[in-house]
Amino acid sequence: MDLIEKYGGAVPRYTSYPTAPHFGLAVGADTYGKWLRALPSDQQLSLYIHIPFCVALCWFCGCNTKATQKYKPVSVYLDGLLREIDLVAGHLSPSPRVRHLHFGGGSPTLLNPMDFACLMTALGDRFRFSDDAEIAVEIDPRGVDCAKIRAYARAGVNRASLGIQDFDAAVQQAINRVQPYEQTAQVVSNLRAAGIIALNFDLMYGLPHQTVDGIVETVDQAVSLRPDRLALFGYAHVPWMKKHQRLIPSDTLPGAQDRFRQQAAAVERLVEAGYIRIGLDHFARPDDPLARAAAAGGLHRNFQGYTVDDAEALIGLGASAIGALPQGYVQNHTDTRHYLDRLEDGHLPVAKGLILSGEDRRRRSAIERLMCDLRLDVGDDSYAPLIEAARDQLRDFEGDGLISTIDGQLTVSDAGRPFLRQIAAVFDAYIARPGRARHSAAV
Repeated sequence: MDLIEKYGGAVPRYTSYPTAPHFGLAVGADTYGKWLRALPSDQQLSLYIHIPFCVALCWFCGCNTKATQKYKPVSVYLDGLLREIDLVAGHLSPSPRVRHLHFGGGSPTLLNPMDFACLMTALGDRFRFSDDAEIAVEIDPRGVDCAKIRAYARAGVNRASLGIQDFDAAVQQAINRVQPYEQTAQVVSNLRAAGIIALNFDLMYGLPHQTVDGIVETVDQAVSLRPDRLALFGYAHVPWMKKHQRLIPSDTLPGAQDRFRQQAAAVERLVEAGYIRIGLDHFARPDDPLARAAAAGGLHRNFQGYTVDDAEALIGLGASAIGALPQGYVQNHTDTRHYLDRLEDGHLPVAKGLILSGEDRRRRSAIERLMCDLRLDVGDDSYAPLIEAARDQLRDFEGDGLISTIDGQLTVSDAGRPFLRQIAAVFDAYIARPGRARHSAAV
């Protein structure tokens, strides 16, 4: 049987474990408040801030966002976000230290320079930022002028992540994201001129009308701009979850075999260009901290993908934002109206969450190490029982050349790397539970 047919089924991306569809109502605002108060005074934190607005909706998008042509909803949302910052900080020890801050969306670049500065001032008033803190902003190059870039630089932003997806004009039309190469190149130049030199690019395969030759050309154009990191994601067509994806006709999407060829060609081109392949879908220059962490076994995985961030507490701020604390996960209300109503009433806007059991922690560690290191120590007391329980499935992977067990290490082969999510899924105790979640294709 063809490996893509055999192993290309739908599984989670494992940016967390257990994954968000398994969060429930047992965790609410009161529990979250207790977890925040329990964090020690020397706890290092990471912050994620979600801005759920865009000027126009990209049809491929799987994020929690909505299109708006007016700034008033954004201003109202920011007022709520400032209240949440105060509420969360009020539960913590004074001036907790932050090592990482990430603005995601939607399009954080929708914020005008004054509001971005106001938001950063509020964060600086309630949190202490480490001298070497990474402050990253996701950027839509179509809506970023020099005034916004200057505001980012003044606020201490030192990393920018640019959404590109594909430079081919026909693909851009098909996903409602027209973004010429020249526009992106100008934004890159402006960022570097302002001193924001750590740059990430997001590329995507499996989009409508995409071809192998087309994605190779996109990779070449992206590489010509010399980003430090690139992510190569497979388009997740989930129209049952994201209704706007119905605007992409299914017959314009490449099939599983074509998706696989696109991914393989893009990977080959990036490696030829000198980038180190990180885990499943990230690439970095050899001197980048991500590549160094991967080589040293210090790579981690969070809701943005692969990271060097090892903070035990990630606080999510904004509608739909997810937080990860030592005790478990919390997620804010996805609907902005519900999110704002909870804050108006003076409550933390938590909708659901999950308390981690000891078994969850063991499985989470196994999945993270496999996703990051592509290997597990068979003799580790935490992993050995899980490996034994999954032996039949693992034997199937081994028979197909996707993994090997040598010198006490379960190792994912080069042939197995595209199926890494499927291999990790054998340690997922939740995935077989009926009626809880639907996921995107693994390849």
